[in-house]
Amino acid sequence: MGTELSVSTDERLSVLDVTDRVAEALPTDADGTATVFVPHTTAAVTVNEGESRLLGDIETGLSELVADEGWAHDRIDDNADAHLRSTLVGPSVTVPVSDGELAMGTWQSILFVECDGPRTRSLEVHVD
Repeated sequence: MGTELSVSTDERLSVLDVTDRVAEALPTDADGTATVFVPHTTAAVTVNEGESRLLGDIETGLSELVADEGWAHDRIDDNADAHLRSTLVGPSVTVPVSDGELAMGTWQSILFVECDGPRTRSLEVHVD
């Protein structure tokens, strides 16, 4: 069973807490695992703390790890940095689900990472 969510961003690189939106997409009787998948090569998803300063730190860290320019792929569409940043984070996370609720740790949140915005993206939630 799958649900597609739409996520919009305002910046080139941004991190958004999408935990509540993913939770709302779960069937009320779901038990098993939820896979949250980003079907884009310049966006990513991860699990970490959703504290606002940490979200900014993640953005800063990705910016500092990967230079904005100077990559061979930039000759095609000038977004190699976005591809590299999303590769570091990854396209999916798997989270346990119990009685229709995400079974995560107290401080864990599902974070959407936009690396080539601003854009509107798809985020898929599949429960097995």
